[in-house]
Amino acid sequence: MAPAECADVAKSGLFNRKFDAAVAWGLLFLLQPDVQLTIIRRVARVLNSGGQFLFTAPRDPVRWVDVLTGRESISLGSERYGQALRAEGLTLRGEQLDEGDNHYYLAEKS
Repeated sequence: MAPAECADVAKSGLFNRKFDAAVAWGLLFLLQPDVQLTIIRRVARVLNSGGQFLFTAPRDPVRWVDVLTGRESISLGSERYGQALRAEGLTLRGEQLDEGDNHYYLAEKS
């Protein structure tokens, strides 16, 4: 059974546990840049060694209004996400684009 919680991600009680993996699908880019970096830091702290973090965000730095939520969305871009992941002890293992133009990042904790 996987734990789940409906809460503000920045205040989530899930960050008081340890995990082998974390997924942030369609989430990070809905947050302000400083909050995105905080979430990356917090995820890195709760991942077990070898744990993986999968998230989505456009490859290029860009701002837009999300169609589903109507909220301003911000991608920091591949280069900045890579820097943030490395700063927190995560290695970017790969990036991928699907047929729907969703860009995926897969990072792993050493």
